[in-house]
Amino acid sequence: MRTEPFTRRRFLAGASCALAAGGVVTAGEHIAGSFDLSPKAPHFTPRAKSVIFLVQNGGPSPMDLFDPKPALDRYAGKTYTAKKLEKFQQGNSDNLLGMPFSFRKHGDCGMDFAEVLPRLASLADDLCMIRSMRSEHNNHTEALLLYNTGKIFQGRPALGSWVGYGLGSENRSLPGFVVLRDPEGYNTSGTLLWQNGWLPAIFRGTEISTSGAPVLNLHRAKPVPRGVETRNLDLLRSLNEAHREKFPDSDELAARIENYELASRMPSVASDVLDLSKESAATQRLYGLESSVTRGYGLRCLMARRLVEGGVRFVQVMPPKGQPWDSHSNVDTQNRDICAKTDQGSWALIRDLKERGMLDETIVVWGGEFGRLPVSQNGKGRDHNRHAFTIFIAGGGFRRGFIYGETDEVCHHVARGAVTVPDLHATILGQLGLDHRRLVFDVHGSAESLTDARVTDARVIDEVLARPARPA
Repeated sequence: MRTEPFTRRRFLAGASCALAAGGVVTAGEHIAGSFDLSPKAPHFTPRAKSVIFLVQNGGPSPMDLFDPKPALDRYAGKTYTAKKLEKFQQGNSDNLLGMPFSFRKHGDCGMDFAEVLPRLASLADDLCMIRSMRSEHNNHTEALLLYNTGKIFQGRPALGSWVGYGLGSENRSLPGFVVLRDPEGYNTSGTLLWQNGWLPAIFRGTEISTSGAPVLNLHRAKPVPRGVETRNLDLLRSLNEAHREKFPDSDELAARIENYELASRMPSVASDVLDLSKESAATQRLYGLESSVTRGYGLRCLMARRLVEGGVRFVQVMPPKGQPWDSHSNVDTQNRDICAKTDQGSWALIRDLKERGMLDETIVVWGGEFGRLPVSQNGKGRDHNRHAFTIFIAGGGFRRGFIYGETDEVCHHVARGAVTVPDLHATILGQLGLDHRRLVFDVHGSAESLTDARVTDARVIDEVLARPARPA
């Protein structure tokens, strides 16, 4: 790590202190180390080294997919009076809506899945299902920001940015945080879900496409003579270094230099990692690449595996564009459609990681920003519900074939074992060897963190871990 001169500015910056949970952190001290993607030591022995975050934008309906409630069918059409409903949009009634799909228990653990997710259901004994998630907001943008950045407000670093800041990358020729979205368009909130916030720009999510050029502007539009590019980069590097000598405390400059150097290293390595033609025909069939229905999402899941294999710490996979899990109109047809598009890719990813011996060290998270109400909207749909939703996690030291938490008889609110989004983030960081209370960044004298445990009381959910991670 570069040793900086003890300047007047550095003295004044260090003269104030910010109190962080677990100890006092000197303002200006960057706990994770220097602002680059070089590998950094975790706080304690990790159980996993990478994350694949399967974001299911729109709010998957728990009672229709993972958490069956016979009372919904038994009292369908009856008025719900047990609790006050937070109705978000027009068209809601107070009448309970029955479940459209049949359920069956799967695996030795007896985990429930609806008929529209047959492939994921076959992995029941490999999954840790959390049925007691809670959000803080009923609107997509705010809830997605919470799910991805820990707060409902814009401008904060994403989970993947914090992981890159804390651990760096195992391959300095690739970004530490990669985002794979539908090339046809963005999901709700777009790039807000992978911003670096006030962390240096090197930790922002890098978009990689599954169609056309994988990385925009990675190669010149017009070729230049051999050696010109190298000489240009050498000149740029020397100018940056000269500037850095004059301004040794400039974090933005350090991040800018690292970004330029990463771009110069990426072309050859990225082209190799992202070359899906190297995958066998059997693997391509596994991910559903032969079908127009499953190909788009399957490609992103396959690329996620290759990126993690190549040393990327955090890969965020987005579903088809828009809000595909947002079943306001019809929980039958809308869920049937999105399940058909994503079930195979999600299943193939987990199965492929397991067969390659990579699942133990890779955390795969599947989930959306909130759940749905038990009552009817527009006769056949369901509105948003922040009080209860389901996610599941595979690999990375999480318990397998395990269901945690319970909801009430109609899946309106959590009845036992509530898990907040900050709790989830704290637990993921913990499995990567990072103490969420110690992973901080100085922002105007305040030691900011992903979970903000001073306010949220975030805790690691030891109950869902095969062997709880403990600081050394």
